[in-house]
Amino acid sequence: MTGYGQFCPIAKTMEVLDERWTVLIVRELLCGSHHFNELRRGVPKMSPALLSKRLRGLARAGIVVRLDDGNRIRYELTPGGMALEPVVMALGEWGVQWRSRLGEEDYDPTLLMWDVHRNLDLAAMPGARIVLGFRFPDVEAAHRAWWIVVEAGAVDLCDFDPGFPVTVGVVADLPTMVHIWRGDLTWAAALRRGDLTLEGPADVRKALPHWLKLSPFAAVPREEPVAG
Repeated sequence: MTGYGQFCPIAKTMEVLDERWTVLIVRELLCGSHHFNELRRGVPKMSPALLSKRLRGLARAGIVVRLDDGNRIRYELTPGGMALEPVVMALGEWGVQWRSRLGEEDYDPTLLMWDVHRNLDLAAMPGARIVLGFRFPDVEAAHRAWWIVVEAGAVDLCDFDPGFPVTVGVVADLPTMVHIWRGDLTWAAALRRGDLTLEGPADVRKALPHWLKLSPFAAVPREEPVAG
């Protein structure tokens, strides 16, 4: 038997959601990822085979619909899937409030940069091409440098040099940038402590914190002390 064998609605819900990675896939769909490779970047430690399996399971459960436009496969949440948004947000708020401690294995540069690139305040940025460079000296070489290119309303995340001049650069160890993104640490405090360095003209260095939005959970109060 794969279910709990209970009529309790919580049990019936968890028959769909309690498999590993499933809620994170729903999170990615709620955040605007719709294609397989986009979903993979939001769950970088998940194998492609398991992602495919979980998407099939969500489709069978009526949470996700798979659309084929003849060019690319697109995944969309059904009305039932969209109704999970307050559930997922509540889980995130609980996690910030009661599970704020992070271990070394939780600092993932790929997930961090994927989150950052899709949470820019484009209205606050000038119309010309903007290139944001990020460098994490404490990360292995393959994932140490990242670029976000913003041009004509499009945002691209690159893990290779796109060949454009960098408008403003950010140099920090990975935990520092993760804690800024999560709202555990302010830009001002990180700069004051010397944990973060901004490179570029003074006006863009001053503007950068206004261009980068924080996590949707950044304002949630913490009940636990934050590691790092």
